[in-house]
Amino acid sequence: MRVRFFGVRGSIPTPGPSTVRYGGNTVCVEITLADDTRIILDAGTGLRELGKQLQLEGYAKPIHMFITHPHWDHILGLPFFGPLYSKDTTIVMHPFTPAGAERVRQPIMFDGTHFPIRFSDIPATFKSIEDFESHQVGSALVRHVDLNHPGGCVGFRIDDEDGTSLCYLTDNELNPPGPVTTTPAALARFAHGASLGIHDAQYLSTDMPAKAGWGHSIVDDVLALARDAEVRAVALHHHDPDRDDDALDAVGTGANGWAAVHAPALATYVASEGLSLELTEDGRPPAMKRPSRT
Repeated sequence: MRVRFFGVRGSIPTPGPSTVRYGGNTVCVEITLADDTRIILDAGTGLRELGKQLQLEGYAKPIHMFITHPHWDHILGLPFFGPLYSKDTTIVMHPFTPAGAERVRQPIMFDGTHFPIRFSDIPATFKSIEDFESHQVGSALVRHVDLNHPGGCVGFRIDDEDGTSLCYLTDNELNPPGPVTTTPAALARFAHGASLGIHDAQYLSTDMPAKAGWGHSIVDDVLALARDAEVRAVALHHHDPDRDDDALDAVGTGANGWAAVHAPALATYVASEGLSLELTEDGRPPAMKRPSRT
């Protein structure tokens, strides 16, 4: 399984000279399975560049898309996804809830008010798999879990036939001040043994208590979850829009230090646009390819 990050920012895009190295696009992750099936996790502004890559590669198979929830930073890239405008494209949407299925049938982004092109005028073919339990996608099985986020959110686990696995838990507050939808212990069981965990790590302990209840997690809590779940590696994701490149460097240094003390076998990454990780089934950390940036 190959994982490529096309958008890693949370809440709002942050273009500018202080976010060049990690990127300013909102969340979008591409998964390539063992049989070359492509899965897209979330459709933030990073989706635009992913669409350009798919067109450049001449990818012609169905594109499978999983959206965690409909907040703007997770869907804003949809109208700018190049493959939408080709009649040869098939996009398969995978909602896991009745509300998600309804949003697929009537997407707000294409209602003629929020964007000039209506859903019915898009050349691509859309399909929706409305199975609220698990989905077989190419060579992988995809399951979901409910997360702690205002308005609701789901996370995903992808288990490929080659033994690699990915757990994607973004927009999740591990220790919310109010009611808990899914406990850290339950999430650790869901993610247990995954080759790679990708988790919302928008906040630091210094951001609290001002941002408690906003639906995002503290870096140290995410690392503790990764340790408890015994994942091989964790990618910190959904970065705060006010966190510049230098601040994210510091997050990475702190995460490495935490792991050295509390979970020596855990590999840690701070997700950045262009980062590519090749997952392995032999217990080693993912092979990493860094983006080329100035």
